[in-house]
Amino acid sequence: MSLRDKFITLHGRKPVLEALISGEDVAQLHISKKATGEIIQKIKKIGAEKDIKLELVTENRIAALTKSGQHQGVAADVRAQRMQSLSNFLLQRNGRNHKTAVFLLDGIHNPANLGMILRSATAAGIDGIIVPEKGTASINPVAIKASAGTAFKAPILRVDSAANAVKQLGVERFEIFALSSAGDNIFKAHLPERIALVLGNESSGISDEVFRFCHGTLSIPLRNEIESLNVAATAAVACYEIARRAT
Repeated sequence: MSLRDKFITLHGRKPVLEALISGEDVAQLHISKKATGEIIQKIKKIGAEKDIKLELVTENRIAALTKSGQHQGVAADVRAQRMQSLSNFLLQRNGRNHKTAVFLLDGIHNPANLGMILRSATAAGIDGIIVPEKGTASINPVAIKASAGTAFKAPILRVDSAANAVKQLGVERFEIFALSSAGDNIFKAHLPERIALVLGNESSGISDEVFRFCHGTLSIPLRNEIESLNVAATAAVACYEIARRAT
């Protein structure tokens, strides 16, 4: 799966069929001329019934669209209702929309973690989740399954890299905080109205090029000699602390 414009390009026979059956807003189907079988026929049939544009293409075209060698000969462009570029989002967050909370994913490699973060942040009402094109897992079928379909309606913000994201956030007067196992207690710390929380790689944490733009570090207090939480669990706790303070 890859992301283009305001679409999530989903691949794989069962994920595409499930998207069609569940009523997701599929804009276009891409099917390899060589693809055959019962599921392919079902996809074509449902697509025709819904009047969805169908493009019959080569295997190479499918691979280029999905950036995957496991596409199974089929892809679908699904409209992501709230996805937009970070730069466009920032243009909107002034005046009455000054108060803003976003998460920045810096090197989250596990697509299941990505999916769970998207679900938690969307459920908590976080204004945006910055998912860089480089260095972060793609929103693939694993991520979508982990998000329970929330990925299609999550407020995803696209940018080329996490380093570029923190630069843009700094210019737009966001206070940027790293979420780490060591730092100020998030439940007691002052949280500014314009805040960006950075979640780092599952093993190595936040990259140096991003961390140097952070104004501070926040942590979730842990007991019983537990050293850290899974990054998706950390995101969920932080999401709801922000949501709690907003009520």
